[in-house]
Amino acid sequence: MSSATHYDIVVIGSGPAGQKAAIQGAKAGKRVAVIEREPGVGGGCVYRGTIPSKTLRESALQLERTKQSSTTLDVRVPPNIPVASLMRRVDDVVKAHGLYMENQLKRNGISFFHGRAKFCSPTLIEMLSIDGITQLITADTIVIATGSRPRAPAGIPIDHENILDSDSILSMIYLPRSLTVLGGGVVASEYASIFSALGVHVTLVDRAERPLQFLDEELVRMFVQSFEQGGGRYCAGQAIKDVRWDGISQVVTTLQDGQVITSDKMLVAVGRQPNLEDLNLGATGLTLTEKGTLAVNEHCQTALPHIYGVGDLLGPPGLASSAMEQGRRAVCHALGLPEGRSSDIPIGIYTIPEMASIGLDEAAARTRYREVLVGRARFDEIARGQISGICNGLLKLVADPTGEYLLGVQIVGEGATELIHVGQIALQHAGTIDSFVENIFNFPTLAEGYRIAALDIAGQRQKRLASNVA
Repeated sequence: MSSATHYDIVVIGSGPAGQKAAIQGAKAGKRVAVIEREPGVGGGCVYRGTIPSKTLRESALQLERTKQSSTTLDVRVPPNIPVASLMRRVDDVVKAHGLYMENQLKRNGISFFHGRAKFCSPTLIEMLSIDGITQLITADTIVIATGSRPRAPAGIPIDHENILDSDSILSMIYLPRSLTVLGGGVVASEYASIFSALGVHVTLVDRAERPLQFLDEELVRMFVQSFEQGGGRYCAGQAIKDVRWDGISQVVTTLQDGQVITSDKMLVAVGRQPNLEDLNLGATGLTLTEKGTLAVNEHCQTALPHIYGVGDLLGPPGLASSAMEQGRRAVCHALGLPEGRSSDIPIGIYTIPEMASIGLDEAAARTRYREVLVGRARFDEIARGQISGICNGLLKLVADPTGEYLLGVQIVGEGATELIHVGQIALQHAGTIDSFVENIFNFPTLAEGYRIAALDIAGQRQKRLASNVA
């Protein structure tokens, strides 16, 4: 075994969090190494998660647009169509994105190792490369960014052929006629709506009364309504009694209340668990929380000051955007660099239709301020919504009790994940409701919704003022 090679910073994992951590360290002039067990740069986000699923989503959206624009043709996906034919661009997209990230590491002089890492001590890492060579690495700062994988609940026989998880769902050869989705989180809701839009009969089953519990209730209600109008079904407040493959053609799901659901395939999406088992964290003295996550402070720093944890292994929200920011801020803290002003990270959910959120939602604002003003702009009342056939949407502005200052923005509808950034900038600069009224928006655009919702709040202010005077 060779002597140890020393780096200023070692990052274990090259997903969104790890990649940004490495780039930040290199930009600061430090000697940085990245260890990745996957063949290429990008982690599960590029190869099994965000990039492939959003590529399939584009196919579903294109189908929906074609249906909307055609009044004479019966547009539908033929039965048993190969899933690969719906994702023709995915290999090119994945390859291009992975190559971009790999070149970015090279341009910044970052050493990239393809292998498995484990701790020998708090500062010593042993890496086993794919060709069987063991290498020792030491570092002043270590960033753990190993990501997560789908959680496999006990009693559900995931075989990755009939009963699949979110890593194996896109490996299906043919598009199923029916699909049961277990879970009510981001992954479950996204895939349920995507497959439903592709013409699959989807049943979404969850213990909660509504999916996506962390989002504004009105937005989620509109999403579920859209999902069910498109042929999907949401089974609320249901626990699973039994799941089995009948050995012939169907997955049979029995709910606690006795309902039996049969489907061609099942997707199990009931959360994710951190990839920490193989790191030999015992050698560092670090322990995991009851949920199996790594405990960190507001700087993503563990109990050992030189070891940081970022990304999915910390638990929710499990968003690439928040993971990237965690990676950047962790390395800034380690190097004593300014982390920048902490700001809200927008939530973007790529369901059909999209949902996005920044700041306080209506319920959280009412809890904090009791009385708040809420302005609404419905996409079917906006010219661009009618022109583009994007009528199923809503933009909400939540203002303080005086109706003067913006507290949060909630959007459901296609374009929500783009539109939310207008609200993000406004919140960062303590934007007022009147600033949306006074600014001119291009016509016709969905962004006009900000002005319409602000005018709604301004009208409520005037009515309240008039009633007080009277």
